[in-house]
Amino acid sequence: MIEFQDVTKTFDEETVLRNVSFRVRRGETLIILGESGSGKSTVLKLILGLIKPDSGRIVIEGRDITDLSERELVSIRRNIGMVFQEGALFDSLPVRDNVGYRLYEEGALEEEEVDSEVLKHLGFVGLEEAVDKMPSELSGGMKRRVGIARALVGNPEIILYDEPTAGLDPITKRTIVELMIKLRDMEGVTTIFVTHDLHAASMIATEYAASTGDGHIDYKSGVAPGAVPSIHFIMLLDGGICFHGGYRELAASEVPYVQSFVK
Repeated sequence: MIEFQDVTKTFDEETVLRNVSFRVRRGETLIILGESGSGKSTVLKLILGLIKPDSGRIVIEGRDITDLSERELVSIRRNIGMVFQEGALFDSLPVRDNVGYRLYEEGALEEEEVDSEVLKHLGFVGLEEAVDKMPSELSGGMKRRVGIARALVGNPEIILYDEPTAGLDPITKRTIVELMIKLRDMEGVTTIFVTHDLHAASMIATEYAASTGDGHIDYKSGVAPGAVPSIHFIMLLDGGICFHGGYRELAASEVPYVQSFVK
């Protein structure tokens, strides 16, 4: 679904990414760790085509997007949902219009159809009752959940998360992480989760969602029965990848920078 091939990106003579390579297959989750300024958010911007690499290639769903124009990138972005750190909602628009913004702009659906889509995705994040509220009436956690609902519009197969748990209290953080796990396990989305929140990352890596059969979802420790572990970590340092592996390997790593991060 996503592949970086020796990608390098420099800003003002500072190399943020240097010969970075990784691959994320369909349905997998890649968690990108690193301190502020390590290039985590730059990876997301490159995937969206908002910036271009100085060298190397970026492939999305088998298509090399490195040299595509803005017009050509539109079809690529339709299959990618983006969840921002602060929700990034339009303050002047109610929740209904924030979530349905892409659909209103495209103009392909009738208003009733857009409303149906909006309510469906708000239902997924448990916020149907907030459909007519303004962003100023929402808590920080509610804004993040609305941001997830907006990212789901169009049923994208790839979801990118940029620090979605930053600054949240433990209970609200847990709610956001459970939504991410549910999307991964129940909807099969391919996920890239950028964070410096190791606790949230560990929950993503060590829990799974299972339907109880009565419409509810349980969250259990371990790997879902019959599932192949598909959660990988990379850690960025000085523009490169200093660790790439699973959660157990991360916890056991003897790389000093990784140890300082996880302990």
